Amino acid sequence: MTQIISALSDVSRNYDALFVDLWGCVHDGVAAIPSAIEALQAYRARGGRVILLTNAPRPRHEVARQIERFGVPEDAWDDIATSGDSARAAMFTGAVGRKVWFIGQEHDLSFFDPLKLVSDPVAVERVDLDEAEGIVCCGPFDPHADPAVYRPQFLAAKQRGLKLLCANPDIVVDRGDTREWCAGAMARLYTEMGGESLYFGKPHPPVYDLARRRLADHAGHVSDDAILAIGDGPQTDVLGAMGEKIDSLFITGGLARLETATETDPDPEALQRYLAAEGIAPTYSIGRLR
Repeated sequence: MTQIISALSDVSRNYDALFVDLWGCVHDGVAAIPSAIEALQAYRARGGRVILLTNAPRPRHEVARQIERFGVPEDAWDDIATSGDSARAAMFTGAVGRKVWFIGQEHDLSFFDPLKLVSDPVAVERVDLDEAEGIVCCGPFDPHADPAVYRPQFLAAKQRGLKLLCANPDIVVDRGDTREWCAGAMARLYTEMGGESLYFGKPHPPVYDLARRRLADHAGHVSDDAILAIGDGPQTDVLGAMGEKIDSLFITGGLARLETATETDPDPEALQRYLAAEGIAPTYSIGRLR
C-alpha cells in the first residue's frame, strides 16, 4: 500500500538521486510550480542529485531553454534525460529507415538535429508518406484534434509494414487547464490498427538507461535502490519505475487530480481505488511536489 507523505523531505534523505518528471510536477506547461522548485533546491542543497526525466520529444538543450522560460532555475536540477534524445538515438541508427514521414509541429523539428550519442549516424530524410520507409512521431499536427483523424494514413502505412517511432509515450498532457493529445496516443492507435510502434520514453527501458548515464556524469554509479522516481503519470512514471525496480513518488494532483480527489492531499480511499484500477503500486504518494 502506498504511503501518503506531506513533503519530499519526509523521505528524500533515503535517496542519493531523483528522476523527476517535468510536466505536471515541476511545471504545468505554462509556468514553474513554486513548491516543486523549492523542494528540489532544498534536496540539491543537501547534496542530492536531480535528473529531470521527461517524455518531451525534443533534445535536452531545447527542454532546458523551455523550462528556463517557464521559470525553472538551473539550481533546481543537475541534468536532463529526454524521451526525444533516446528516440533520436534509435532513429539515427536506422530503426525506422532513412526516409521518414514526420508527424509533429514546427517546434519539434529539432528532433532531427545531430546527436553526439550516435557515432556513425545514418542520413535521415523527411519525405511524404508514400515515399517513406518509416514514421517518426513527436505528436499530432493539431494536439487538440482526435488522433482518429490519422486512420487513413495509418492504414496505408500499416499495409506497407512501416514502423512508427514514438518520441513521446505520453497519451495526454495538461497545458494549464487545457488537455492535449501526445505522440503516445498516436502510437497506441497505430498499434491497435495492427501497425508496429517503437517506444523510447517512460515507461520503457531506453530512457532510464539514458537517465542513469546522465546521473553517472555527475555522481558516478548510483545504485537503483538509492534513486527515487517522481511523476504524475500512472502508466509512464509509476509503471516505468516499477519496471526498473526503482522506488516512486506519485504526484496525485496532476493528471489524476480528479480521480484521486486531490486538493492539498489525495483522498486515501479515492487514491487506493485509482491505484487498483491502474494496476500500479507507487512507494509514496503526495498531492503536489513540495
